[in-house]
Amino acid sequence: MHFINFATFSAIAFSTVLACPDHSNHELVGPLYKRQTVNETFRVTPSKKDWAYEASYNWGMINENYTLCQIGTQQSPIPLLLTQGLSLNHIPHFQYPATAAGNFYNWGYGPAFTFTHPAGNWTGLPRLTFEEAPGVNETVYLRGWHLHAPADHSVQGDRSKAELHMVHVNAAGEDRAVLAFRVDPGNAESAFFGQLPAIIGFNDTDVQEPIQLDPSLALNEVNSFSEFWTYSGSLTSPPCTEG
Repeated sequence: MHFINFATFSAIAFSTVLACPDHSNHELVGPLYKRQTVNETFRVTPSKKDWAYEASYNWGMINENYTLCQIGTQQSPIPLLLTQGLSLNHIPHFQYPATAAGNFYNWGYGPAFTFTHPAGNWTGLPRLTFEEAPGVNETVYLRGWHLHAPADHSVQGDRSKAELHMVHVNAAGEDRAVLAFRVDPGNAESAFFGQLPAIIGFNDTDVQEPIQLDPSLALNEVNSFSEFWTYSGSLTSPPCTEG
């Protein structure tokens, strides 16, 4: 499920993004607020990619695991129009704590953050519940967030400077819902981005910093998704998993 917010952050954009991190670095690697440098024991292993974001027409042909990118029937992103109307279904109800620990890093194309949790157990993470079908509620758990720049989705043909993706999984750890926040420059400082430490450069993808942050600050900046579009889609990059 893709939730795309109508409102926009007042925040700066980040460097161009070509992929999505898998948010598998869920273990704290050192004391909170101590940046793990390349000279220390713990490192993030940069993921190797065999595709380019701007060549999505070719994804399904360069790797047999990316077939859905070529032949899938629920592929994200899609163009959005104001004339389509905003969603009246799948209203999200959030249970995001004021403080959550995790690892802040740069996955090669911009900032990313993975929330820490015991291996194989996601139900202690920040959560949201939405009505998947009439009378059927579903709860998903916030695994991490990352930036795309420019934005994946367009509205009336216009793409925001960046798009923040909050990736949620089900109790089995399977990708299930993505909250997409449109991000554009503004005149006020962003409380959400303002709580982050100094940005880790794209040449330092083996560096991460354990920190604590408040994920609910992002919700505050868009009025807790009071206006949004939603649709059944996919991951926006290989393997383009649907559902």
